[in-house]
Amino acid sequence: MYQTRIGHAHLFVRELERSMAFYTEYLNLKVTEQQAGRYAFLTSGAAHHELGLSARGPDAPTPAPGSIGLFHLAFDVADKRSFALAYQKLTGDGIAVSPVDHKIGWGLYFADPDGNGLEIYCDTREQPDGAALWSGQDRVLDDARILAALNS
Repeated sequence: MYQTRIGHAHLFVRELERSMAFYTEYLNLKVTEQQAGRYAFLTSGAAHHELGLSARGPDAPTPAPGSIGLFHLAFDVADKRSFALAYQKLTGDGIAVSPVDHKIGWGLYFADPDGNGLEIYCDTREQPDGAALWSGQDRVLDDARILAALNS
């Protein structure tokens, strides 16, 4: 048997420049390689890329909601304060978000300009209000709780 790990995700997008701008601004990724108008590779650190983007043109169809395929792509942040900063940035720029307290972590769900599902995630398993395992039940994560994390 052999060991595997997730190396990167690759998304089809309509407009490459618009998508690169979104992922660099809101997820702090850096472009490591690109061919203008066709594809780009982005990273959060030492890897050449963790995200690939391929342009499909402005008329590319959107998959039907709930169809088989990728549900969302999650990006981890180190702590609740970082989560709150991301929340402020996204909501301040008018991006619709859905925050959820999964008890094992805080999740902030939103979409990129092409409707691809994204999540910013902060693990809370070791926090006093956290849980070791996900029970399938979530708690409300409201604006006040999120913004209180800015003071921690």
